[in-house]
Amino acid sequence: MRVKYFSDTDTALIEFTDSDVQETKEISENIYIDIDDKGNLVSMTIEHAKANAMLSEFSLQEISTKSA
Repeated sequence: MRVKYFSDTDTALIEFTDSDVQETKEISENIYIDIDDKGNLVSMTIEHAKANAMLSEFSLQEISTKSA
């Protein structure tokens, strides 16, 4: 997964796979998803990212299901 931020347009792009995009769907006024030919999520675009996604506070946390 890759997260890219374009400060000139305040747009965040989250890429989940390198698959070819078959279709782009509008989820809301500022959120779009790209899907492949099998309906799997390829990427998500968030416009006005600082206001819509709290981009200034980005972190990734992996949660393991294994018990200690």
